[in-house]
Amino acid sequence: MAQPRHRFVDAHGTRLHVAEQGEGPLVLLCHGFPESWYSWRHQLDALAAAGFRAVAPDMRGYGRSARPHEVEAYGQLELVGDMVGLVAALGESEAVIIGHDWGAPVAWNAALLRPDLFRAVGALSVPLSPAPPLPPTQLLKALAGDRFHYILYFQEPGKAERELEADVRGWLEMFFYTASGDVRIETTKLGQLAKTAKFSDGFAKPEKPPAWLSEQDLDFYAGEFERTGFRGGLNWYRNIDRSWQQMRALRGARIRVPALFVAGDRDGVVMANPQAVTDLAKTVPTLRRSEMLPGCGHWTQQERPQEVNRILVEFLRSLG
Repeated sequence: MAQPRHRFVDAHGTRLHVAEQGEGPLVLLCHGFPESWYSWRHQLDALAAAGFRAVAPDMRGYGRSARPHEVEAYGQLELVGDMVGLVAALGESEAVIIGHDWGAPVAWNAALLRPDLFRAVGALSVPLSPAPPLPPTQLLKALAGDRFHYILYFQEPGKAERELEADVRGWLEMFFYTASGDVRIETTKLGQLAKTAKFSDGFAKPEKPPAWLSEQDLDFYAGEFERTGFRGGLNWYRNIDRSWQQMRALRGARIRVPALFVAGDRDGVVMANPQAVTDLAKTVPTLRRSEMLPGCGHWTQQERPQEVNRILVEFLRSLG
C-alpha cells in the first residue's frame, strides 16, 4: 500500500496539514470528532488507485493544523471557508467533498453555500436535517431534563477537557469502542446518566480493541491528542448555536449537487434520529444513493473500509 504525502497549505489564512494521494479529480475527506486525517487512512489509497486525487486534512482545531484558541473561531462559516480555501490552495477549481461525523455538516453546508465549487457531496453517519426552530442548546436542555447529554456537557470550556485529557488513550479506547458496532448495548450506560456525571461514566470498556482499531491506530490518535489537547475539537460543539444563527439565510435551501449518504445501522446518530435518514429523499432531492451498513457503528469508514471504499468509488465514477 502506497503512503500518502504530507504537507502544509495556506487555506485563505488557515494553516492546514493535509495527507494526499493520487492524481485526478479532487476529493476532499473531512473527519469528525475525535479524529484526524488518519480516520481516512483506508480511503486515501483506494481512491488514488481508482484515479482520484484524495486529500484528507486535519480539520481546524486538530492534529497539525491551526488551532485557534477562541471558541468563536469554529462556526460552520469558518469551517466551510477552510475547505473553500483548501481547494484554491491545491490549485483546483472544483472538488467532491465527503465528510464523516462533524465533517458531514461541513460537507453538507459546503454544498449548500458553494455548489459552483463543490460538484458533489457525500456524508457518512450524519444526515442533513432541517434547522430546528430554536437554538440547538435550548432544545437539548428541554430534551435532556435532569439527564446527562454529552453536547451540553461539552459546552463549558475546560470542563470536558479535564476529563478527556486526564487519560487520553484510555478515554479514546473506551469512546471508540462504545460508539462502534462491536459494543454490546447492555454494557453501556449513556442513556442512564445523571446531569452531574462525566461522559466516560457511560462507556463500556473493551477487553481488547476491536479488530478495526489496532493498538498502532490507538497509539496514533492518543499521540495526537496528548500533544494538542481536545479544546479545538470541543469548540466545534460550542458553536452549535452560533452556527445555527450563521446559517439562517440557508433555511429551506436544497442541495443541488449529486449526493451520497452512508451510515451504519448501529450508529448512535442514526438510531437517535432515524426519521432524518428516512427523510433524506425529501431534504436532499439530488440524493443518488443511501446505504445502511448492517452491524456497523459510528466509525463508518474505519469499521467497514472495504464496503465504504467500494461505495465511494462507485459514486465518484458515476459523476463522470
